[in-house]
Amino acid sequence: MSGTSQSTPSVADLKTRMLAARGPGAARFLRIEKARDPHQALARLLPYLRPFRLALGVVLALVIAFTLLGLVGPYLMGQAIDVFIAGKDPAGLARVALFMLVLYVLTNLFQAVANWVMARLSQQALKGLRRDLFAHLQSLSIGFFDTHPAGELMSRLTNDIEAINQAVSQNVTSLLAGVLSLAGILVAMFALNAWLALATLVVVPIMFWFTEFVAKYTRKGFRLLQERLGALNGVMEEAISGQKVVKAFGRNDAVLEAFREQNHAVFEASIYANTYAMMLMPLTNVLSNFFVIVLAGLGGWLALHGLVSVGMIATFISYGQNFVGPLRQLASIYNSIQAALAGAERVFETIDTPPEVPDVPDALPLETTQGHVRFDEVTFGYTPGTPIIKRLSLEAQPGQTIALVGPTGAGKTTIINLLTRFYEIEGGRITIDSHDIRRVRKADLRRQLGLVLQDVFLFADTVMENVRYGRLDATDAEVMRAAELADADHFIRQLPQGYQTVLAERAANLSQGQRQLLAIARAILADPAILILDEATSSVDTRTEARIQKALLRLMQGRTSFVIAHRLSTIRDADNVIVIDHGEIVEQGTHQQLLDRRGLYHHLYVSQFKGQAI
Repeated sequence: MSGTSQSTPSVADLKTRMLAARGPGAARFLRIEKARDPHQALARLLPYLRPFRLALGVVLALVIAFTLLGLVGPYLMGQAIDVFIAGKDPAGLARVALFMLVLYVLTNLFQAVANWVMARLSQQALKGLRRDLFAHLQSLSIGFFDTHPAGELMSRLTNDIEAINQAVSQNVTSLLAGVLSLAGILVAMFALNAWLALATLVVVPIMFWFTEFVAKYTRKGFRLLQERLGALNGVMEEAISGQKVVKAFGRNDAVLEAFREQNHAVFEASIYANTYAMMLMPLTNVLSNFFVIVLAGLGGWLALHGLVSVGMIATFISYGQNFVGPLRQLASIYNSIQAALAGAERVFETIDTPPEVPDVPDALPLETTQGHVRFDEVTFGYTPGTPIIKRLSLEAQPGQTIALVGPTGAGKTTIINLLTRFYEIEGGRITIDSHDIRRVRKADLRRQLGLVLQDVFLFADTVMENVRYGRLDATDAEVMRAAELADADHFIRQLPQGYQTVLAERAANLSQGQRQLLAIARAILADPAILILDEATSSVDTRTEARIQKALLRLMQGRTSFVIAHRLSTIRDADNVIVIDHGEIVEQGTHQQLLDRRGLYHHLYVSQFKGQAI
């Protein structure tokens, strides 16, 4: 199909996929590699295209149309030489030329429409795939996110989906057109002259051998390049996000040196990859010229013996050149399709991950609670066979404040994760008002729990909406009242737009203490029966901490509260202080009782307030 179906150079195709891997830390997850089971990956993708069968039929019809029209052009050129040029018929030659012009315009028009329809339906199909992947991510357990880096999951939502998009939207029509074109050219050539057709086929195995040879090293080179790009992106991401630490410790030179090393590694990998990638085009051009030489030599000999006409030779040369184009195109598409299928495997691998343990079929509602919490011989480990919590038993009466203290890694936050059912216990039971939490609806359970975590996460939205996240149906007045109770109202009103101030990404335009206050306001607004404070005052100054403590005391009245704190001064008024060490309760009692025992709690307290009166 001369002038209509020029193949996409493999260099550009590979570079496109290379650039698709851009982004912080993302390149390391996109590989030009083969899928372990390409047939299964393809079978999983097809249902997303099935609703668009009619549009796919239109695409197929258009591909057949512009492929067949492209095959007519070389034949008309031969006829123009043999009939109108040899017959010295300028009018006939003009008519053929005009007809060929219309033919090529229609060919390109059909091709453009087919590509547009395919791009549109592929985006609709991939929108469904992206929706299913994101929705499934929302159903996965906290444990899944603890073991899968955010960058990897983002890569599956972006780079892997984009690899599929590249293959489906841009290469499906090219693949169909290439296959049909090859078949059509072979049929046309054998119909016109079998000997010239056989001469053309001599180059095919040579073409495949060169393509596979170059593609092998090209895949290896770009795989290495993407790995090194990932390392370079990692260095840049850490340097940019950790600028305060870099400047504080004067490590700018070290960061620059790390960047230079990785940048040079990317340079070397890019030279290697692109050297092999750029070999394919010259090699295929040589083979294309070899086609012309073979056909011109054999065709000329046959013409001298009166077996073929000059127009026939011109037709075969045109067909031969068009024969190389689809072969080169198919070689280029091969890598793209392999990358897409490998990306599809990773996407479906995530979708196939079992979701968070669902509610039992007869799960009970938990609409109101008194807040009576019991841990009864609870055992749990993040890794099977390695328990973190060991036969732990504790009880919180309604309205009590329970403080959990102990060394870092003792299991305090794990206990809270079990109460919220972020993780499922392995043995024993946890009850709220005598209801086993495994037999109540998770949504109801978590609605009764108000969390203020050590790592505060605020959205890039207004202050008002960030606080309202605790209860979406809350009025503006209720949001402001919650902020007042959390002692956050005074600084909110000093912001440029007050409650309507839009927070930057990760609330970078607020201090850590201010972010913590907003998280407390959010928990207050949720009005939970059970309050969980995980180092809730760890990042505020002493003066602010004192105000927050007063607000929290008001909030805690009538509520069961679990307080995790390393700053032991914040839990002096707790009803029961439980000391955790290596997943076990080693002491419990009031603040003063534990000090009098002079055990682990006394040691922790004295180490914090050394030199001060107890």
